[in-house]
Amino acid sequence: MRQDPGMEKVRDVRLLPKAHLHLHFTGSMRPSTLLELADKYGVHLPEALSSGQPPRLRATDERGWFRFQRLYDIARSCLRSPEDIRRLVHEAAEEDVRDGSGWLEIQVDPTSYAPRLGGLIPALEIILDAVETASRDTGLGMRVLVAANRMKHPLDARTLARLAVRYADRGVIGFGLSNDERRGLARDFDRAFEIAREGGLLAAPHGGELSGPGSVRDCLDDLHASRVGHGVRAAEDPRLLRKLAERGVTCEVCPTSNVALGVYEKPADVPLRTLYEAGVPIALGADDPLLFGSRLAAQYEVAREHHGFTDAELAELARQSVRGSAAPPDVREKLLAGIGDWLAA
Repeated sequence: MRQDPGMEKVRDVRLLPKAHLHLHFTGSMRPSTLLELADKYGVHLPEALSSGQPPRLRATDERGWFRFQRLYDIARSCLRSPEDIRRLVHEAAEEDVRDGSGWLEIQVDPTSYAPRLGGLIPALEIILDAVETASRDTGLGMRVLVAANRMKHPLDARTLARLAVRYADRGVIGFGLSNDERRGLARDFDRAFEIAREGGLLAAPHGGELSGPGSVRDCLDDLHASRVGHGVRAAEDPRLLRKLAERGVTCEVCPTSNVALGVYEKPADVPLRTLYEAGVPIALGADDPLLFGSRLAAQYEVAREHHGFTDAELAELARQSVRGSAAPPDVREKLLAGIGDWLAA
């Protein structure tokens, strides 16, 4: 039974151990870092990226999504050297540690960085080296999820899947599919995901964000997803909710992102409680803090303030994020024990 949050002790969600499973590479950048890199390379930033405030976004139509992608591309153009990559990854790790994360799976399409970093393989190796160093320096467990772009040809996705499998022993744990899910069919990428799964990687495509529940169903049926990026639109289909719950497929829910992009009008409209009470595993994520203005702990605050989640329920969300991760058993045990300690404190 749900309790009145005002009747119980409210604990600091930044101290709640958790896993972060939905964070995009460039989107993890600190706004101050973007300003410094833009100045360094002479990149003119539009006011939406230089004002110090999150840009006003709405991506429910083609024009809005194009503007969102354009802002993202401008920010990405400021990452030009291995030093820039190392800085971004290290700062992302520091921010996650500050928010209580003990495990981070950062998502990247290395083809986007390849032209400035010497090619596809050098780009991925630079990213993986940066992740390894940041993990060692900060104590944060950290791995990489390689994501294909559904706006590009499915053959490109197969190339990326093979590359991801090749580096499975160097820190790649999963394979994803990002960008506008309204374009292209999930089944066009089925061979790429088959390659990734056969190579031992988890399948975590985006679905059920800008498109409805059918998009989530396609992720399950065509790509055999073990996690779904976003997945919130599944709330519109009770049978699909049961399917997600029965299969234990984790939805990487990003409340602040959903509101910023116009998927829902306000935080209270995000169907977090619907998914939770249907038994669908949830991993809260920040998506692109650079553009949406909030990081991981803030997503737990949304659950508390706008959906009435008690501390016990927030602890369960944190457990679900850990269980849905690719973290090794010792890391999982440590995080789960820490969640119990947070709740008992």
